[in-house]
Amino acid sequence: MIVKEVTDLLEELAPLSYAEDFDNVGLLVGNMNTQVSGILVALDTLENVIDEAIAHNCNIIVSFHPIIFKGLKKITGKTYVERVVMKAIRNDIAIYSMHTALDNAKKGVNAKICEVLGIENPEILIRQKKNVKKLTTYAPKSDADALKMALFKAGAGNLGNYSHCSFVNEGTGSYLANEDANPTKGQIGKIHFEEETQINVTYQKGAEAKILNALFKNHPYEEVAYEVYALENPYQHIGMGMIGNLKNAMEETAFLQHLKKTMHASCVRHSKLLGKPVKKIAVLGGSGAFAISAAKAAGADVFVTADVKYHQFYEAEDDLVIADIGHYETEQFTKNLLVDYLTKKIPNFAVRLSESKTNPIKYL
Repeated sequence: MIVKEVTDLLEELAPLSYAEDFDNVGLLVGNMNTQVSGILVALDTLENVIDEAIAHNCNIIVSFHPIIFKGLKKITGKTYVERVVMKAIRNDIAIYSMHTALDNAKKGVNAKICEVLGIENPEILIRQKKNVKKLTTYAPKSDADALKMALFKAGAGNLGNYSHCSFVNEGTGSYLANEDANPTKGQIGKIHFEEETQINVTYQKGAEAKILNALFKNHPYEEVAYEVYALENPYQHIGMGMIGNLKNAMEETAFLQHLKKTMHASCVRHSKLLGKPVKKIAVLGGSGAFAISAAKAAGADVFVTADVKYHQFYEAEDDLVIADIGHYETEQFTKNLLVDYLTKKIPNFAVRLSESKTNPIKYL
């Protein structure tokens, strides 16, 4: 395999278009055409992780957190980031980061937390906006079905659990070809009227290049009439956090103890207990305090996340219990998720789970 074949598989799970605008995801170090000797999956790419990759002949590291987040103006080895990049380049090791692309994926970070905690039928907590686009085009009635199928094959018309979704209108199009034209139908210098089908399909923005390529390749006209719209519709299967139900309601303290044990947390920082059973649980791996209001609006009894600040605990306002178990703790099972995924996709290839400890926070 080459690096690109590995990254293509990862982007089937979490397309890079899912990532938040502030993020830095994808191939951060390395060449897409490098032959892969082995894959190491880690939460963070630190120097000890590079050493582990070298020791086990892995020349691509699939990392959740991006080692390069802000722009590097110098690479002198002065900071831990610079040292990692230098060592990776010296040893021809590629680094690929998934971060918020995997946060927003339906079967990503938060789905794994739900699985570990026993939360059933989870749904997206905050659906991602500005991910859905719409294509409208026009084709002769005789060519419309074939064009639609080409667009579907390229990824258009997928809505949740449904595919091949479209809406069509019938009408009459007109055009006048000049002397430089090569019209498929009609004659140069003469207005032509054609019975046409208007085709409307929606798609995720990450598929746009492939869909437009299919449009131009399969449309019969020399000049293709089409419109692309950015939609405000939230996409129900992409977004931050998840919310679902425990199989059986639990007393608050019992759930927090279950949370601490199951997530291997050294401690649980939480807001005031409300003295009522908990059943509906919202989760958001990593720094998730921004979603407190969404968890409340969704009717969560407990919101599990990390990096909650002092005053943010007040936002619970007797509506729910906020439980902060630590950043690393909420995301630690992500690498297991990725190893399982890659092992199923490429069962005869070496995919290794990193054993390096990368949690920077220690507890007495």
